[in-house]
Formats: sequence, structure tokens, C-alpha cells
Amino acid sequence: MTAPVRWGFIGAGWIAHRALGPAVHCADGAVLHAAAARDVDRARSLSPTVAYGAYEHLLGDDEVEAVYISLHNSAHMPLTLAALEAGKHVLCEKPLGLTADEVAQMADAAARADRLLVEATWTRWHPRTQRAQALLATDAIGDVRSVDVGFCFEGVAADNYRLDAAHGGGALYDLGPYSIGSVLWAVPDAPVTVLDVAVDRHPGGVDLTTQATVRVGEATASARSSVDEDSGEWLRIEGTRGALEFSRPAHVSWLAPSTLSVWQSSDAPADGEPSFVHHFAPVDPYQLMAEHVSRAIRGDRSAYLLPVEESLRVAHALDAIRTAASGAAEAG
Repeated sequence: MTAPVRWGFIGAGWIAHRALGPAVHCADGAVLHAAAARDVDRARSLSPTVAYGAYEHLLGDDEVEAVYISLHNSAHMPLTLAALEAGKHVLCEKPLGLTADEVAQMADAAARADRLLVEATWTRWHPRTQRAQALLATDAIGDVRSVDVGFCFEGVAADNYRLDAAHGGGALYDLGPYSIGSVLWAVPDAPVTVLDVAVDRHPGGVDLTTQATVRVGEATASARSSVDEDSGEWLRIEGTRGALEFSRPAHVSWLAPSTLSVWQSSDAPADGEPSFVHHFAPVDPYQLMAEHVSRAIRGDRSAYLLPVEESLRVAHALDAIRTAASGAAEAG
């Protein structure tokens, strides 16, 4: 039998404890060999084989084959580059980089090192997302003409990195990979133009809410990201011959049942019964992500990976939205 991939975790925060740690412990073909955190006891609490109190010690462990990075956003690029230089495959939390230039640098480093670089936008491994992509690819609703998507939740703690500009905080960095990312997988391989942006900012400078209207090919999309509104997640994609709609929550469907409703008609009615509904049993997309990345590391070409080219496309779109928001603020 193929030996499991030996994972090392850099960071031992909420996402590592609640999501990726349990996922790797349950995953086929993966084992949590090491974890590193500034507080070594937090690293030990993830139940790895070995715990470190310094990230460089984990990167120097020759037993570690793949690294998962879950630190604040501004740490993603430097630690990814260090991990690749150390010969490790990398699964890094979203956003992969703070800018498209950072993502490009990371992608180039992965190519030079001949190692995988994957953004951990875990919803892309959910069977519902993959079914929606398959339906769009088979022209089930015709050409996409509009996307309405949002991911909002209410408030973050005052000391949370999401409110710290120096650490890459803000709603767009945190939730844009879901909202804007959904627009771009719904309309692949098409240019993106920002039509309008409205931003509500924290006194510290980060965006609490970003509402963006973008043109992607022949489609117009409304995408909302907020860490300061009532919780809500939605996704509806309308085409020339129908529509797709995710049940809510549209993004964080984790260990819970979910549905994908499909309308097939010329007018894609917003109301009325769908033509059919796909039902999905509770699933852990984090575990699926860990398993697929591990399989790919072992050479399984059938394993699904989020292509780094798609992460770069999302990064370019987020750059454009931030640029438009800055221009609007200066003009105002």
C-alpha cells in the first residue's frame, strides 16, 4: 500500500483545530506528522507525532512532505516561499497571496521547486460546487448572464487579524475568495471589468463590507463580502436557458446536507418550482481536500486540485476591486 503523506501544520489556530486537523486525522492517505506554533502547547494540542515551537524547525524536518499554512494573510507568501525552498508541497489558506504579484511569485517558486502549490479554498472540493461546475460546462443553463453571490457574517473580535491592515485584514481578503471566486468559476476564461464598488471601512482602514459589481465576459455579477452584517450566504447563477441556485448557506456547507436547484427554461424564473433539485448528503470538504491533495502528491492524476492559475485569476480580480475602491475613495 502507498504510504500516507506526512503533513506538517504551520499555525494552530481555529481553522487548524476545528477543520484541517480533524480532516487530516480522518483522511485516507494522510497523517499529521508535525505541527508548529509560537506556543508549542497549541501545536501539541493538534495531536501531531511531533510538535515544534518554531516554524523553521518544522521546515527543517525531513519527514514532513507537505505543509499546510493557516497563519494571518500577510504571512502566506513568506512562509510558502520558505516551505517550497525546503522542498515541501504547500496547501495554503486563502487568500493565497495579498496581491496577484505575490501569487505569481509563489507559483513561480512552486514550478522551480517542482512542488504542488494549492490554495485551500475548501468549498471547491464540495460535491455541490463540482456538480454546479459540471452542469455549467455541459451548457445546462445556456450562457451565464448574471451571478448574485454573497458571504456575510456579523462582527469580529477587536483583536482579530481581520481588522488589522498590516496582517492583510478586511472582508474582501477574507471572503472574496468565496464570493468573487464563485463568480469566476461560474464564468471561466473571461476578462473581468469592475463596474462599481462600494466599501464600508473600519477606523483602522480595512474594509468591513465590500459590494462589487463586475462584468465577466457577457455576464454581470453582484458580489458582497462583509464581516459586519447579519450572517448570510447566497449564490444564484442565471443563464440564457435557466438558472442554478445553492441552498443556504451557499459557501460553508460543512457536515450538513445541501441542495442545488436547477431551473431550465428560457426565462429562468426567480420564483416557482425548479426543474429538478440535486441533494447532497453531509460531507467534510476539508477532508476531501486533504485526501485529494495527498493523492496528487502520490502521483494520482485523477485527484482534483484547485489550479494555481485560477487562484491567480481571483487575485487579479481582487486587486482590480481594491484599486477601484481606492479610486472611488479619492474621488469622494
